[in-house]
Amino acid sequence: MHVYDYALIRVVPRVERGEFVNVGVVLSCRSGKFLEARIELDEARLRALDAHVDLDAVRAHLAAFAAICAGGEDAGPIGQLPARERFRWLTAPRSTMIQTSPVHGGRCDAHERMLEHLLDTMVRMR
Repeated sequence: MHVYDYALIRVVPRVERGEFVNVGVVLSCRSGKFLEARIELDEARLRALDAHVDLDAVRAHLAAFAAICAGGEDAGPIGQLPARERFRWLTAPRSTMIQTSPVHGGRCDAHERMLEHLLDTMVRMR
């Protein structure tokens, strides 16, 4: 079993209203050397909160999450940091259009399966 931390990725199209849509999950596991973000943007749900939301800007910001998790030169200076520091940077509180939930923890035996479970229960509408 591995100890992991995760946070939900949220889009807050009008920060002053505080309304948001969960659009993804970022999961980190130090012992498994794992850091990944999965995004599933439901544009219709987001447009229900703000019919004029700039979806191109939202997509670009969300793509940065995945790039920073992957690391490397293409992810800019933050992408050069160790995985745990990148997770902490991504989950730091901010008052912008893209925010994360508080960090939660747990234990799992398979990171990929846990990431799918979190998407199923916290992001996807059924």
